[in-house]
Amino acid sequence: MDTSFPREDPQPPTPRKADGAAPTALTLGAPRPPPRDHLVWSVFSTLYLNLCCLGLLALAYSVKARDQKVAGDLEAARRFGSKAKCYNILAAMWTLVPPLLLLGLVVTGALHLARLAKDSAAFFSTKFDDGDYD
Repeated sequence: MDTSFPREDPQPPTPRKADGAAPTALTLGAPRPPPRDHLVWSVFSTLYLNLCCLGLLALAYSVKARDQKVAGDLEAARRFGSKAKCYNILAAMWTLVPPLLLLGLVVTGALHLARLAKDSAAFFSTKFDDGDYD
């Protein structure tokens, strides 16, 4: 057994067509774009929208996605990038929805109180005649 380095394996001969030209290889499907790691979004989620540490989880998965992309494992990078995106969306929703709900409750409560005040003012401004007391 030969263990010397560098080892040069003989290359198999390339097949040739009858006219001597090399065959043409076709690739099926379009090349997929590189995976996204959503690192900038995760940093903003960590700094500004960090409810229940979801922004921190998104940042961790973004860093993992970037590491896997640099290492060449694009499938793992896509998987980690997808998780980072999900955590970023959850962080944004958990941060934006409660204030919007609170605003809606305040507005509807104010409208309801205004209607009650208007109705009670009409009740107390009712004038009675002396004949109503007999």
